[in-house]
Amino acid sequence: MSQPLTFTAVQAELEQPGLGDWRMMFQTLETCFLTGTFARGLELVGRIGEAADGLGHAPELDVRAAAVHVRLISRDVFGVTSADLDLARRISAVAADLGVAADPSVVEIVELALDTPDHAEIKPFWRAVLGYEDHPLHDREVRDLQGIGPALWFQATEPHEEPRQRFHLDVRVPPEVAGPRIAAALAAGGTLVSDERAPTFVVLADAQGNKVCVTTGLGRD
Repeated sequence: MSQPLTFTAVQAELEQPGLGDWRMMFQTLETCFLTGTFARGLELVGRIGEAADGLGHAPELDVRAAAVHVRLISRDVFGVTSADLDLARRISAVAADLGVAADPSVVEIVELALDTPDHAEIKPFWRAVLGYEDHPLHDREVRDLQGIGPALWFQATEPHEEPRQRFHLDVRVPPEVAGPRIAAALAAGGTLVSDERAPTFVVLADAQGNKVCVTTGLGRD
C-alpha cells in the first residue's frame, strides 16, 4: 500500500519543475485550469483521462464553462502520495501542450466548524443528517468522502447555555431521501423541532440544541 506524504514533503516537491501549478490543500493536491471555453475544457478532460489511464490513477474533476478544477488524492490512504505527484506532472504537461494556463490562486476549501464541549455526543447526529462518514484520520470531523460537500469539524469549547443561533445548516436532498435522512438523524440523538412546513423543510436539532433544516423544495413555487 502506498504511503501518504506529509504536508512538508509535498510542499518541497511542489518547488520542483513541473509542479508549479499545484497547491497542497489538507489531504488533497489541487489546481484550476483556465480553459476559456467549455469545448476546450472537454478537450483537456479527455487528455487528462488518457494520462490518468496511463498511470493507473484517477483524478477528481469539476468541469465548468471556462475552467476545470482538478483534485488529486489517494483515497486508499486518504492523502497525497507519489502517484498523485506523478499524475500532477503529467496533467500540467498536457495542459501546457494545449496552451491552457493554471490559476492555483482560486483553489479554496470551505469547512464548517461547530463549537462543542462534547463532540462525541453530537457527532452521530451530524454524520446522519448530512449523510456523511467519519473522517478516516481525525475523530473530530465528519465529511463527504466523495469530496463534494464541505467538511464539518467539531471545535472544543467550554460548556455553555444554548445560544441564539446566527446561522444554521440547510441540507437539500431529493424528496425520496428526506424521510430516511430525518429518521437516521433522530435515531442518532436528534430531536424534531418543527415539521409544520413539511415536506418543504423539517427542522431538527442535535442533543446540544444546534439546528438544521432538511429541505426538499417540495411545496415551493
